[in-house]
Amino acid sequence: MDNSNSDSSSDNEWEDRGDVAWNEFDWERYLREQDKAIKCYADFYEKLIDRTDRIDVVAEKMGWDNAEIIEEEDPTEEALAEFDDSIEFEDTDGVYTLHKNPVYIATKGLFLGLNKEWTKLCAEGKSLPAPLAISYVTSLHQGEELAMHGIHALEFGDYAMAISLFKRALSCVNSSMGLINVDKAKLHPELSAYTPLAYPRLFDLREIWLRVINECRKELKRPIDEEN
Repeated sequence: MDNSNSDSSSDNEWEDRGDVAWNEFDWERYLREQDKAIKCYADFYEKLIDRTDRIDVVAEKMGWDNAEIIEEEDPTEEALAEFDDSIEFEDTDGVYTLHKNPVYIATKGLFLGLNKEWTKLCAEGKSLPAPLAISYVTSLHQGEELAMHGIHALEFGDYAMAISLFKRALSCVNSSMGLINVDKAKLHPELSAYTPLAYPRLFDLREIWLRVINECRKELKRPIDEEN
């Protein structure tokens, strides 16, 4: 998955809204549709979590990937068929904002799963040490915030800044993984159920962001005259 919906200049997507004159209720409807897309991503991911190529398959399901449909029989297709048919997004007149960026939706969808499972764990009254619980939540929050800033930089075509921000976000993901690793799970058995759910999402956040960083570096190396 790449940032195929983004462009290199700041006067493109943001001006695609043209003469749109929406009131707050129109924008609320629009934002709800984007929230639905994040939820759809999270649901697809959950159903495909056992696949090693899950982020690419989910991207295809979301309509982001033009790759050929897998020829081999896919045991998940039947299970997903009903879910596929239920996905209907309202027409928003082609309006584009940051919320439609695939990297934004994927990042939000993966963090949605991480936070949901962690909240459930804490709500069950488990005796996790407060410093560990707070450090982990803080690390997740910082990683998500930095990634959001990185996606903003992508939208405005500032690829060098995007690289720096995503590298910082990657550092937070590494910290999060360290806080719930196998050694910590031995000390706190409550983590034994959460870690297998969290690690695939954390690894995939790293994979997606590393792909974005790689694409940004390619853009920075591209001769200026090729952009015209």
